Amino acid sequence: MKNTLLSFVALLLLSQGAQASEQTMCSANKGAFLTGTVTTGPRFQSASHSIDGIKLSHTILYMRADQDGRSYQVAMDNVYAVDYVRNATSIPTSLAALKAGTRVEVCGEKYSDGTGIHWVHSNCGATPTATAPNGWVKKISTTGTIGANLERSQAYCYLWN
Repeated sequence: MKNTLLSFVALLLLSQGAQASEQTMCSANKGAFLTGTVTTGPRFQSASHSIDGIKLSHTILYMRADQDGRSYQVAMDNVYAVDYVRNATSIPTSLAALKAGTRVEVCGEKYSDGTGIHWVHSNCGATPTATAPNGWVKKISTTGTIGANLERSQAYCYLWN
């Protein structure tokens, strides 16, 4: 029992250290940082417009933030998903896996009214700013391991250049 408790405490401390490092990296990339649990997730939002024939759809979910206990909408641009299929009418598989109960961390720009966060994706190598951070969406495993950015694709960066 004692060894189990010590292992748990060590894992908790490592997880908190990793989270602090992630928060520092998000700040350096001019983003707002949140961790939490997905409460309602994910749903497909059709494209409101397109650029050069590429429909700009989103995946929307809600998370309860560890930092303040509030619920935040998270708007993820599908074109930045690692497994995005051009002009698909469904959620990319990687983002569809972010079901209720999943732990996530996001780095991006909070909505001006404070109810959500977006720009949780790569900024395609541009210098990060408060309104265009170099953001991300990462899944946190049950052991506290932080996964890769699910919104790191740069295949469609040319649309904004």
